[in-house]
Amino acid sequence: MRSSLILVLLASFLAVGLRADQPTTKPVSKIIPGKVIIPTDAMRRIWGELVSIDSKTRTGTFRNESTEEIMPFTVLPYAELLHHAALGDLQDFRITERAIFRLHQNDQGKWVWLTYIQDEMNMLNGHKEYFYVDRIDPAKGEIEYTQANFDKSFVRAKGLILETDEQTRYWKDGNPAAFADIHLGDKVRAKTHGIGKGKHHRAWEVFLDDTSLQKFQKEQQAVHSRRLIEGGWPGYVDSISSNEVHLTLFPEGRELAKDLKIGGAVRVAAAGPDRKAHDAADGTLTAIPTPKHSGEVTIELKSQPGEPLVVTGVARVWVKR
Repeated sequence: MRSSLILVLLASFLAVGLRADQPTTKPVSKIIPGKVIIPTDAMRRIWGELVSIDSKTRTGTFRNESTEEIMPFTVLPYAELLHHAALGDLQDFRITERAIFRLHQNDQGKWVWLTYIQDEMNMLNGHKEYFYVDRIDPAKGEIEYTQANFDKSFVRAKGLILETDEQTRYWKDGNPAAFADIHLGDKVRAKTHGIGKGKHHRAWEVFLDDTSLQKFQKEQQAVHSRRLIEGGWPGYVDSISSNEVHLTLFPEGRELAKDLKIGGAVRVAAAGPDRKAHDAADGTLTAIPTPKHSGEVTIELKSQPGEPLVVTGVARVWVKR
């Protein structure tokens, strides 16, 4: 009897151990129309050169600098467009600009859905990385550099070349400078563009210090803030009734969150593929974002917008400040 009990207990322990050893399958996140989802477990982040943009359809193409392939993309409504180390929009990016394009698969398995464009300035600023000047060739206008973080405890790459030309501008203490102001051992940052071939990139702007980059960043932040105030904070329509609409606002307008107050006056309107909206309706906020319900708001409508709001469609919200 005792031996039987021991065998039963041993079998139970083995079964528990086997279950513990079995890998748990985590559902793969995927993009769902009308939802703010970024599948970080299924994405590609590709350095490339911007080739074309269509602001009306919010589509474009870029040249993959590693393969030379011209790759199309469709900008999802909630994509973060990171320009000059700040948030921006499609019209901020210049053709041939070098950036990282984050892509995801569409329903046909093609890598065309885009959830961010991150310009070089944003990448360098966010990772606290610099171009450490190893060699200067004034005749060619070239700088050989090592890309590393602020104390060189992490080195991303060595022997890289930064090209310049007559269009390149230089900045120090936020003021115009010159190529001659760059010295061996300096740590600089740059805004670069491709030249239609491989990984060659040429500087539009070279920042000799943090102050200069931050000047561009603050200017971009002001532009983005003005657009949000004038054009409205975009978001998805989650549900709508005769006198109430529930939305999930996109992260790009988070700086306006401080202005959201229960009972606060707002206006809301449907937006088209280009995210532009007109004929807004007046309303009152009855629910605002919480840590659990990030970005979610409910608006009691006092009138109806000129164009009907559509569930999973994009809307714009103007917040009374």
